[in-house]
Amino acid sequence: MRGSVFYGRHHLRVEEIEKPAVGPEEILVEVRACGVCGTDVHIYEGDKGAAETHPPCVLGHEFAGIVAEAGEQVKGLVVGDHVCVDPNHTCNECYYCKEGLAHYCENMIGYGTNTNGGFAEYCKVHYKQAYRLPEHLPFPAAAMAEPVSCCIHGIDMCHIRPGNTVLVIGGGMIGLLMVQLSKISGAGTVILVEPVEAKREQGRKLGADLTIDPFQEDVKKVLKEREAERIQTVIECCGLPATIEQALDLVGKKGTVMMFGLTKPEETVSVKPFSVFEKETAICASYINPYTMGRAVNLICSGKIDVTSMLAGTVSLEGLEEVLGNPKLRAKGKYIVDPWMRN
Repeated sequence: MRGSVFYGRHHLRVEEIEKPAVGPEEILVEVRACGVCGTDVHIYEGDKGAAETHPPCVLGHEFAGIVAEAGEQVKGLVVGDHVCVDPNHTCNECYYCKEGLAHYCENMIGYGTNTNGGFAEYCKVHYKQAYRLPEHLPFPAAAMAEPVSCCIHGIDMCHIRPGNTVLVIGGGMIGLLMVQLSKISGAGTVILVEPVEAKREQGRKLGADLTIDPFQEDVKKVLKEREAERIQTVIECCGLPATIEQALDLVGKKGTVMMFGLTKPEETVSVKPFSVFEKETAICASYINPYTMGRAVNLICSGKIDVTSMLAGTVSLEGLEEVLGNPKLRAKGKYIVDPWMRN
């Protein structure tokens, strides 16, 4: 089969690799769509993602496709089923799994991080990691279940109450998902801070009540003029020290700052402890997607969340490296890889 193999920083090769043989409890997924995630970019740049990656490895952890083969002990799935995959396979035996903290599993298998993932024509996974989908659901939408599940975990930690004011920093794919999930959670006012007009417009279409250009407008001044400065939750989706510090500055008294964007491992943030004390700010972060994949699938299948209007396009395996290495291209939106596409 064909796959895009990661050999190290800035080194991908599309090549013929061995098609996986499935075990008794495994299925072989014919990958029809795999999202390009910010974590993939971090790994491509030589940084650590959510887990250690040891080349050579096929990246790609946001994927959906068709069951091509099924082991003899697979339950509830048959060849031909459409599925998406939760890429984080836990052992259910270690300390953290037994404490209900499976996302810190000491024996985690991460499809697309520490074992081969979805940037290939086929990927084998344990059948319990697959979620069956209706056949009418497009594969690119199905592949978005993983990022939606991560966002749901973050939203859960924000404890948004009906009528709250939520401010989202960053209008990329994740920020636009957070805008929608904040609305679904009952936020009375959702504010999007984003410098790109097209993304602000998309944010307005998806439920943002107010959008602000931080490069051309004084964010605090706009918030005060709109009587929206009492913010209960700020969700930072850029992963930049400057925007994390902005989030801490903008959050209101007794508010929560969710640091959702992934920074480089070595980056630091300046915090004024007195300000945190004075406002009783709760600072939290969200790590992968424990116990939320089923909810993400339900949301997408119900049509209550839009996961496709922010997609920028589909590329082949050969086009993956350009997407990973070109921030201007990624700024246009989320890209999907179709391993079966030919240039």
